[in-house]
Amino acid sequence: MTETEFLDPSEAPQIGRVTLAELRTSIAMGISDFRRAPLFGIFFSSFYVICGLILSLSGAGTFAWTLVLSLGFPLVAPFAAVGLYEVSRRLDVGEPLTWSGVVGVVWRERGRQVPWVGAILVLIFLFWSFFAHMSLAMFFGSMTLTNVSTSWEVFQTFQGRSLIAFEVIVGGLVALLVYALTVVSLPLLLDRELDFVTAMLISIQTVSKNRTVLLIWAGIIAISLFVAMLPYFLGLLVVLPVLGHATWHLYRRALYFSN
Repeated sequence: MTETEFLDPSEAPQIGRVTLAELRTSIAMGISDFRRAPLFGIFFSSFYVICGLILSLSGAGTFAWTLVLSLGFPLVAPFAAVGLYEVSRRLDVGEPLTWSGVVGVVWRERGRQVPWVGAILVLIFLFWSFFAHMSLAMFFGSMTLTNVSTSWEVFQTFQGRSLIAFEVIVGGLVALLVYALTVVSLPLLLDRELDFVTAMLISIQTVSKNRTVLLIWAGIIAISLFVAMLPYFLGLLVVLPVLGHATWHLYRRALYFSN
């Protein structure tokens, strides 16, 4: 597939079984892909590091908003994946790994189905942001007016601890929904010509059929992203590329095509 090639309509794939051994292999191949093409990985992940640093230094990096943004960050992280998937695809089939080729494919996606998935993710992220604001009012509404942006003591109260637990639970459920919608759909839309609704339904069905393994993978992603964001988001320069490459290889093991 080149940056100017348009794919013929594809049939829906068959969903296979993914084993823990295949998950380990996919992670190992993701690490290998990053080592083989580190500059591409750093390039596609640097946008999120820069955004994270801006948020941290602009006044949004307070306790309350750090919690909100940390839970919301995985909602937008899949956008870095398209370029990483293309890098892994080219390494798989031995196609030339050039900047013009990889970036050209990413640019071409603007006219396909990936932007529709992005629109869904933006709506979910906006809902999460609104919900986070409402939860602050819900838990702190009866308390003496306090600036939660500068006062950490308020989070040591019963209401503060309840807010943290509530946002972790709800944010985790929202992130799990996004994961189920995108873990297979984004690489599938890059690889094949399907509509985004079908791709997201296939992604949900794949997670359902491989519940144990793919929930373990979701946990690995969540923990890795959380740890990577701690040192001023700099860990994302390595973690995001490895996760993106590994997801491509996991996708290739989860779905089977007749053509």
